[in-house]
Amino acid sequence: MPSSNAIDTPRGPARIDTDLPVRPATALLVLGHGAGGSVDAPDLLAVRDASVAAGLAVVRVTQPYRVAGRRAPAPAGHLDEAWAAVLGVLRDRHADVSTVVVGGRSSGARVACRTARAVGAAGVVALAFPLHPPGRPERSRAAELDTGLPTVVVNGDRDPFGTPEPGPTVRVVSRPGETHDLRRDPAGTAAAVRDWLYAQGWAAG
Repeated sequence: MPSSNAIDTPRGPARIDTDLPVRPATALLVLGHGAGGSVDAPDLLAVRDASVAAGLAVVRVTQPYRVAGRRAPAPAGHLDEAWAAVLGVLRDRHADVSTVVVGGRSSGARVACRTARAVGAAGVVALAFPLHPPGRPERSRAAELDTGLPTVVVNGDRDPFGTPEPGPTVRVVSRPGETHDLRRDPAGTAAAVRDWLYAQGWAAG
């Protein structure tokens, strides 16, 4: 059954929405939202549904600035600090699940990448990873994907924020006709994530 509650962080209360599979979870997937968006974005909901069906517990995290009603994102350091605090609580609450995968869409994907090692994640799911600001390819954020952990990036081939190149641990799935919001075919985006989770051995059923 889905549940929603607050978690205190050094940057104010965050909100978590938790969905559990019908059987013991094979892994815990923690997802963050985009800069001005919410955890109810179509791609996040589709990934949640596909992942729960594949045996994972899924937690969607709303950052404190969004809980407080602000749309303008907090500084990166504040986002990372709040995210890490939430992950610490979730590890205690889901102590029976040894594998934690972190991810999110856009800004949330960047937070997940920057903190993945520090929070002990096994892998990263990056939806609509914003490789660079629109029209500014020289300001690449590709280094944030260099976590050394298994990572799947799902981006639209028409995303003005660009699409990163694959790497030794980074699988990139380009979605035809999709832009940054990945709204045309959320189920297809979710299927790409689900297939990757199975390939890593983190899904069952």
